[in-house]
Amino acid sequence: MVCITGQVASHLLGTDAFQETDIISISAPVTKWNIQITKAEDIPKMIAKAFYIAGSGRPGPVLIDITKDAQFGELNFHYEPCKTIRSYRPVPALDQQQLNDAASLINNAEKPFIVFGQGVILGAAEALLEKFINKTGVPAAWTILGLSALPTDHPLNVGMVGMHGHYAPNKLTNECDVLIAIGMRFDDRVTGNLATYAKQAKVIHFEIDPAEINKNVRADVAVLGDAKESLNAILPLLKDNKHEAWHQRFKNLYQQELKEVITPQLNPTKEGLTMGEVLEQINRVTESDAVMVSDVGQHQMFTTRYAKFVRSRSNVTSGGLGTMGFALPAAIGAKMGAPDRTVVAIIGDGGYQMTFQELGTILQTGVAVKIVVLNNQFLGMVRQWQQLFFDKRYASTEMINPDFLKLAEAFDIPAERVEKREKLAGAVEKMFAHEEAYFLEVMIEKEDNVFPMVPTGACVSEEFL
Repeated sequence: MVCITGQVASHLLGTDAFQETDIISISAPVTKWNIQITKAEDIPKMIAKAFYIAGSGRPGPVLIDITKDAQFGELNFHYEPCKTIRSYRPVPALDQQQLNDAASLINNAEKPFIVFGQGVILGAAEALLEKFINKTGVPAAWTILGLSALPTDHPLNVGMVGMHGHYAPNKLTNECDVLIAIGMRFDDRVTGNLATYAKQAKVIHFEIDPAEINKNVRADVAVLGDAKESLNAILPLLKDNKHEAWHQRFKNLYQQELKEVITPQLNPTKEGLTMGEVLEQINRVTESDAVMVSDVGQHQMFTTRYAKFVRSRSNVTSGGLGTMGFALPAAIGAKMGAPDRTVVAIIGDGGYQMTFQELGTILQTGVAVKIVVLNNQFLGMVRQWQQLFFDKRYASTEMINPDFLKLAEAFDIPAERVEKREKLAGAVEKMFAHEEAYFLEVMIEKEDNVFPMVPTGACVSEEFL
């Protein structure tokens, strides 16, 4: 992402002029690179450099701040794409010894386990990841941003790791003998207590950014490089293998989770609607081929757990930033970027109210986003923690909401509310049959919780159902 901001005229910089903001200092911690331009003739070169930095290596946001006099200036325009920058090396060169060492560990492992992240998607390495998994027979789990890199129904796809991840991959992280991390950064929500995370395992870390190596988890073998190049280079070194007994352990634990958590969520017998059954209806109607954009909270975890995917780049969420209000504007952007795909924003009633002014953008542009608000009349994730860890002392989590249907209708967006299970399937079908933007509110059971769960500071293998 390249952000272009406006600034006061250069002669006013540092004078606290009207609307002057030191955006360079403010944005420095959260950008890959930033620059302030004070001369018109520098604009083409700096914009070319910005797009090169933003999109090369490990992608990241870049900010260009242009002063008012530079904006009003004139120049003899000439644009040349930037292809290299001295001292900037976006992709480390592959090291053959690292590849050999990694292959040796993988070939000799008895209980290997793959955890893959967004680096696979950013590196366009999905096909090679699947070849790697098929050849080695290694069970593989995703991080929240790695979701959709591997089809949900792949036989060796064993689910999601992390705080609300699937039971088997979390439990067996602490039993594997070789942990193969591909394009992921060992985020705290993935690892839980680092002091107890996979201490029995040899760790192989495929990573493009040297800063991530040994930052949280020590790697026995670090394979630096682009994920696509690294996987392509190591494939010939790997033996055809199967780990059927080890894979069966994952299957057995999945059956336990299926009985205690998944079936009650997807096929509930209680009166109240669940978030899981809404996701299941969306899977059915879209044939698991929608771009799912989730906000932050319980609905985000239900989406990443129960949405199904048949192709990559289909899961959009804010990941480690945890940005409430993310889903609606992100879904608008996703639909504009991929107009041929069905895009669904899954949002809670709390997060929706943080950015629902973007309905005005839908009105202006006509972008055909499907908006699903899962309304449990709570800030659900915070309420869940208050229930489980603070003796149900609810504070500032119960919501008094506006009429979301009237709000949607004010922006000329057709809207429907579902309160009964027998109305759900038809309402979802109606939403996707509508070619333009559509708003669907589903009233969810107020105190439904998302499980399994790893408490903060606990070991991942201490996850409870």
